[in-house]
Formats: sequence, C-alpha cells, structure tokens
Amino acid sequence: MTSTLYLISSAAPPARRAAVGIRAAQARGWDVCLILTPSAYRWATEDTDDELADFDELVKLTGHPVRHQYKLPSGRDVLPDPDAILAAPATLNTLTKWADGHADTLALGLLTEGLGLELPIVALPYINSAQALHPALPRAVHTLRDAGVRVLLDDDHDNGFRPHQPKHGNVDAYPWDLALDALPSAH
Repeated sequence: MTSTLYLISSAAPPARRAAVGIRAAQARGWDVCLILTPSAYRWATEDTDDELADFDELVKLTGHPVRHQYKLPSGRDVLPDPDAILAAPATLNTLTKWADGHADTLALGLLTEGLGLELPIVALPYINSAQALHPALPRAVHTLRDAGVRVLLDDDHDNGFRPHQPKHGNVDAYPWDLALDALPSAH
C-alpha cells in the first residue's frame, strides 16, 4: 500500500512549480495530493499566460482533485487520508497563522489538524530576508517546532531554506529534496 503525502502549497513563487515537488515525491514512492491556499489556487487557475502553473497538469500528475477550499459537511472526502504532510512553499502568512491555530482555509485547517493527528509534518518556507525579520516569525517557528513540525529554516536549529533578498529569490533553487529528505520514507 502506498503512503499518501499531502503537499500544501501557499502563494509563493515555488507553488508555480509544484509539479517539481510532486514528481520528486512520487519518485520516492508517495501518492501525492495537492492542496493550495486560496491565493495559490488563484495563481494556478487565473494566470493562463504562465506555462509553469498548469492547473490541469497538476490534476493529471497527482491523479486526485486539487483541493483549495473546504467541502460542504454533506460532501464526501475525495482525497485519501494523509500519512504525512509537507507544507511547501510555506509563506510567512501561513507559518504565523498556523502557529496561532487559525483554520480559516482548507490548507490551514489540514495543517492545524495534522498536529493533533500527530502526523509527520515538514514545513519548507519561502520568505525573503525582510519578512524573516518580522517579530512574529521566530515565535511561529518555535511554536511549530515545539508541536513536532520540522521547520526547515536556515537558523540556529536547522539547515534549511535561507531567506533571499526581496525580489531576488531563485525559484529553481528551491530545495524540494531537502524537504522530502526530512519526511519519513514512503511505504
């Protein structure tokens, strides 16, 4: 039986290349389900001039619906239950709201619930150096790490994502493999 990975992507440039992370996870044996924040969903469906954000390709690639909003209470679950969660890219907004227990989007609801389900969870941020100086970030990272999340941020605790100068991020260098290495092996 294949293990299921929920890839939860926030609206940051690497979300436009979610297919890279999906393929890498699939090569490691994961059945990947993609969940997008509402803004990431908008990028994937409304920016039709961007060949990197092909929504239909993401659906075909995963073999599952790409979710971005809560279902109605009477609706059935269309995704298998997760065995692990990867929040990538994780924005400053997602990290701070998650740490504070917000669940106003499906993406945040699954992340907050994942803590209570004691699922293996890895968060790979994509933030710039100005955002990294916001006083809410260290508190959020500390809260999430204390809750068992492996937050891959290049700081005193982890060798992870290194914030870039504003407007100078390198999407091609986003370390999907680093995040996948931090997850348990798919079985």
